[in-house]
Amino acid sequence: MKNLYIDFDGVIMDTINKAYQMMDDENINRTNIEDVSNFFKNLEWNKLLNETDEINGAINKVKKLNDSNKFNVAILTHVNSLNEAIEKVKFIRKFYNDITVIPVPKEISKTKMVHTKDAILVDDYTSNLVEWKSEGGIGIKFSVKPKQSKFIVIDDLDKLFTIFE
Repeated sequence: MKNLYIDFDGVIMDTINKAYQMMDDENINRTNIEDVSNFFKNLEWNKLLNETDEINGAINKVKKLNDSNKFNVAILTHVNSLNEAIEKVKFIRKFYNDITVIPVPKEISKTKMVHTKDAILVDDYTSNLVEWKSEGGIGIKFSVKPKQSKFIVIDDLDKLFTIFE
């Protein structure tokens, strides 16, 4: 059974686009790193998660991956604050009782939190995948729009069954 780590933002839930929309509504300059960081640290994550769309039925597909006994599934998600971690765990627990959730402080690489060797990471952020691969892991790029990448690109979590037959 392969270890499969699935990113939350941009893979399971479309929180990134929703957060960008909220920043635009509040006239926050998304190129200002300090303003963006403060926005995420002070964000009402409960509200954001309840207003955000799921991506391509990902909630049920994660359950299906976990139930398949092909993968040891965990959700590996960067967080900007303790509140974000708490709200994400509460949200995820509404759907799964038996999937590990690993909140990773934004300042720490996901590769420093788990054993990456031969483990799969599905993530929408290429830099995470580059680090993952450099530590002996298998990176899968998630994108709802077709993208050119040095990684295998999927737009649906069900495609993992085909890739890892």
